[in-house]
Amino acid sequence: MEVAPESAVPRFVGAAFVAQFATSLAAGLLSTSILSGDVGQVIAAVGADTPRVRAVVLLELLTSIGIIALTSLLYVALRDTVRWIATIAFALWIAEATVLAVSMLSLYALLDLVGASSVEPSSPAEAAIGQAAIGLHEHGGDIGMLLFCAGALLWYWLFLRTRFVPRWLSIWGLASVALVTVGTLILIWNRDVQTPILLYAAYVPFELVVGMWLVIKGTQAPPTG
Repeated sequence: MEVAPESAVPRFVGAAFVAQFATSLAAGLLSTSILSGDVGQVIAAVGADTPRVRAVVLLELLTSIGIIALTSLLYVALRDTVRWIATIAFALWIAEATVLAVSMLSLYALLDLVGASSVEPSSPAEAAIGQAAIGLHEHGGDIGMLLFCAGALLWYWLFLRTRFVPRWLSIWGLASVALVTVGTLILIWNRDVQTPILLYAAYVPFELVVGMWLVIKGTQAPPTG
């Protein structure tokens, strides 16, 4: 099936990029203060602000849905270029969305450990369960990020190969995701290592920029078949 340049699919891809960027950023900003500190502090923070935790879970689940929509649209747009690469990239981002959803369910489980007035775990067993849930959330997030990086490198290579977006945008995406991949590998190797924020800074605005570009201008890529 051919995807013509005038097709609405690239603009849908752009809208999905923007929506996924917005929900992911909002969830990250809301969760930062809650998930800092040791298990007692995290459980206390969850107990003190359960509406915020529920909002984080909802936003991250919406992000998972957004990832599925985005990778599906990208597959429709780019599957007739190098199909096996598009298929692998599609599968990697579907796996990322699945892992992200599971890690959010572990965070949601913390709500069962606390009440609105809780200030600390009430027993060692509760603290152990809380630690396991927090660990699953953190490590699930790391694995999800690694799946994202692998898929993004493939999608953005296809961007460059097909001129789906301007060359400078494709190169920005590839270079910045490579830096994120380094930071993610460091976290997976040892979470106690402080990962330089500069490894992530270049990518943060990319999804918003590429999404807005596609929404406004679409793509100049030639038809494929």
